[in-house]
Amino acid sequence: MNNRLNDILKTRKDEHIYVVLENDVVTKRTTWLECVNLIHKSLPEIDLKSIDLRANLFNKIFDAPILIEAMTGGTELGAKINRNLANVASEYNVPMGVGSQRAGLKNPDVINTYRIARETAPDAFLIGNIGALQLRELSFSDIDKLVSMIDANALAIHLNALQEVIQWEGETNYSGVLEKIHEITDYLSIPVIVKETGAGISKETAYMLINANVNGIDVAGVGGTSWSAVEYYRARKRNDETKANLGKLFWDWGIPTAASILEVVTAIHESGRKEKVYVISSGGIRTGLDAAKSFVLGADFVGMAKPFLKPAMESIDSIKKFLNLFLDELRTALFLTGSRNISELRNSKFVVLSPLKDWIEQRKLII
Repeated sequence: MNNRLNDILKTRKDEHIYVVLENDVVTKRTTWLECVNLIHKSLPEIDLKSIDLRANLFNKIFDAPILIEAMTGGTELGAKINRNLANVASEYNVPMGVGSQRAGLKNPDVINTYRIARETAPDAFLIGNIGALQLRELSFSDIDKLVSMIDANALAIHLNALQEVIQWEGETNYSGVLEKIHEITDYLSIPVIVKETGAGISKETAYMLINANVNGIDVAGVGGTSWSAVEYYRARKRNDETKANLGKLFWDWGIPTAASILEVVTAIHESGRKEKVYVISSGGIRTGLDAAKSFVLGADFVGMAKPFLKPAMESIDSIKKFLNLFLDELRTALFLTGSRNISELRNSKFVVLSPLKDWIEQRKLII
């Protein structure tokens, strides 16, 4: 049975990569970041070359507010991707996550496909990863193994309820997950992030996570890759009409990224929690302008996965080319709002249009 599980995990990981690369798996709904209009400053009174993109995440200063989101591991292809991404994460001093490490716990033979990130980037800030549904079967010893596998600086717990429902081999019993998250935040001395996988996080869920003492919330809202769409294509390949129909129906399910940022920011503010809870904006972040709009809404960092995937399959230089363009876009947004750094950008003026404006009013969100 264990060998069969290992085979399923390996096949699924590489299959996910190729489905994302070869098919249209983007949501038909947008992030709603287009509803956020930054106010142009015709006299910025700053030097573009002096703009500082450094940002704080978990009390560590990075050279740019960009997280290379978790993607893969557990296969040879995953090892190649993690090695290339880690190389860039180290050179650019930005944090990076690895894909779900469940396969590494089940099969020691694939630990190197995750470990290679640490071997490539000894000083990088690396984030471990495990699915929320797997927590109930893990002991504290297993959690220690996840962390030590890559000498993780933080641990991400991913929520993928929608994907699990559509996935033909999915697991759907979420009972008791919140309690396990709380146990792990109490146990670990490193930061714990809870992240969605494309459907967004509401303020009600954020309250639950804040009370469970998480250190960061990664919203991963609607507007980027739809994992319902990914599983739709996998179901079609297996002639599973029921799962395919579900995948098609729930393709765009969830909370758009811009709205989810505000949902989480509101929950943090209203909770009164004194300890900082970092907000990561992800889900359809494609440009530096998307990042700038995320910051004015209250995000501390932005995360991206798919934009890094194809370049990571190609070469380190391809990743750098994309990242350099993204950073130029972000600097330009700061320059045109007269912002010398990310902190000043957060205090810059902006206008919110509908439908995001309507969402804010109906949900009574802070802005």
